[in-house]
Amino acid sequence: LPTAVGAAYAIKRADANRAVICYFGEGAASEGDAHAGFNFAATLECPIVFFCRNNGYAISTPTSEQYRGDGIGKGADAGVWEAARGPGYGLMSIRVDGNDVFAVYNATKEARRRAVAENQPFLIEAMTYRYAGEGSKGCAHPKTTLLRGCFFFYLPAAAGRIGHHSTSDDSSAYRSVDEVNYWDKQDHPISRLRHYMLNRGWWDEEEEKGWRKSSRKMVMEAFEQAERKLKPNPQLLFSDVYREMPPHLRRQRAALERHLQHYGEHYPLEHFEK
Repeated sequence: LPTAVGAAYAIKRADANRAVICYFGEGAASEGDAHAGFNFAATLECPIVFFCRNNGYAISTPTSEQYRGDGIGKGADAGVWEAARGPGYGLMSIRVDGNDVFAVYNATKEARRRAVAENQPFLIEAMTYRYAGEGSKGCAHPKTTLLRGCFFFYLPAAAGRIGHHSTSDDSSAYRSVDEVNYWDKQDHPISRLRHYMLNRGWWDEEEEKGWRKSSRKMVMEAFEQAERKLKPNPQLLFSDVYREMPPHLRRQRAALERHLQHYGEHYPLEHFEK
């Protein structure tokens, strides 16, 4: 999150007609970097949209064990607006139904407009569920994108999780079958959008079948192409961050080269680019 704020501050200094949007989960909002990022964005008045996908879990930790408030943004409880973390930092904040594609679109569009026009940071908290896996450091991997003149849309806020968090996670240990089935059958964002389009006459079952068939074909072809490609050269491990390789990385690269000289036959190096 602080890196995204830095990018937004650079955009402000350059007087560019752009903003940054940073996607993260409510688990990431529990880390120190989130607080630093919120504070920097507010005090420096950066054109950034913080988009928190609150899907109920930080890996296996439910929100009830992450914070005592009702969320990280601004929400309504029994008709009373409750100020939480966003307003506490001076961020304009809104909570939306993250499973409603139109609510997410409209909130993000307005947040971007304000970020660009007023150099104001904006926090969106999209309430959803975890439908598919997430990657990286815990669930604190921000997805950062520059918002240019056109609108960037991430569908859905709700790419939350029904599957396991990762290959090392067994979500059945902390989520009941009934809980998962409810969100999958009753409040799935893609199903909601599909039913809306059906009711409007914008979609039908034949189009659905054709779309599923063509999509599966496209995905499988992409898999086949990817599997035929060689893996990147291992040397790229040391050259993708710094313009000039620092001494500690040069030492690590040399250690890897010595290791492969002695034990290279135990590694499938033929699957890697030279």
